[in-house]
Amino acid sequence: MALLEVKGLFVRYKVRTPLFAKQRYLSAVNGVSFTLEKGETVGLVGESGCGKSTLGRALVRLEEPCSGRILLNGRDLTHAKGKELKEMRRSFQMIFQDPYGSLNPRLPVFAALDEVIALHRKAPLAVRKERAAELLEMVGLTADALNRYPHQFSGGQRQRIGIARALAADPDFIVADEPVSALDVSVQASIVNLLQDIQQKSGTSILFIAHDLAVVEHISSRIMVMYLGSVVELAPSRQMVSSPRHPYTEALLSAVPTPEGGLSGRIRLNGDVPSPLALVAGCPFHERCPYAKERCRREKPPLLPVEGEEGRWCACWEPLSRAQR
Repeated sequence: MALLEVKGLFVRYKVRTPLFAKQRYLSAVNGVSFTLEKGETVGLVGESGCGKSTLGRALVRLEEPCSGRILLNGRDLTHAKGKELKEMRRSFQMIFQDPYGSLNPRLPVFAALDEVIALHRKAPLAVRKERAAELLEMVGLTADALNRYPHQFSGGQRQRIGIARALAADPDFIVADEPVSALDVSVQASIVNLLQDIQQKSGTSILFIAHDLAVVEHISSRIMVMYLGSVVELAPSRQMVSSPRHPYTEALLSAVPTPEGGLSGRIRLNGDVPSPLALVAGCPFHERCPYAKERCRREKPPLLPVEGEEGRWCACWEPLSRAQR
């Protein structure tokens, strides 16, 4: 049994409309389904506004799903409330994108960590302080940081504190929402390596959300690509990078700089991303797809297994072949 199972998840927001006008909705997540195994890292990529962060926040119940199911260790998390939700929160945590905004500037590091430790573990103050020091050591900081405030740390150090806070509850599952995007390139590698080391030691599963495909390929065993709220491709990392099957994935990969510098075979998409307020009929990508056919304009392709490729799923009526690339 998978650690996390997501089935047909939808997240929509009401949009303010004039009096007596028909209620409109913004569709942020549209029927997303996937699984996450124990000890696995799945990368989630896509353009800004495609619904990546909304999906991640919905999985940890910071956003309320409209429909669908989230199963964590076989338990239904979708509509859990009160004591049940509090108990289940110990199994999942989130690392936020902004290391400057995710920590309370008025709380020293120990207080920030102790909020989580004391919530999930009844222990004397001395024991909690010892646990906080252990957490800081796990993320490469020393115990003398416990009495310092967030403004006294660099961005990379703050993100390490955020990771320590996420680990304080000994979670089975962590959503890492673009944890390196606000950091210098030189710091990004150390944070990614830190997450990998922690995962190997603790067996924690991670949903790693990012823009940088190179980073995602490095840390993830599988990659999931989102476009306009829908998952359009899911595959093992190396397979996806070497031979994308969805045209949108192909375009994303063409934008990754080569080691020699510059972009090799860059695919420039025409038009803009359709508005999530008025989703178009058919495939959500058809207006920008260079391979679109009449069927793509009429029918939305479901996310289905690609024949002959184990573990690969693609939402395209005619997945790309090597001959087309």
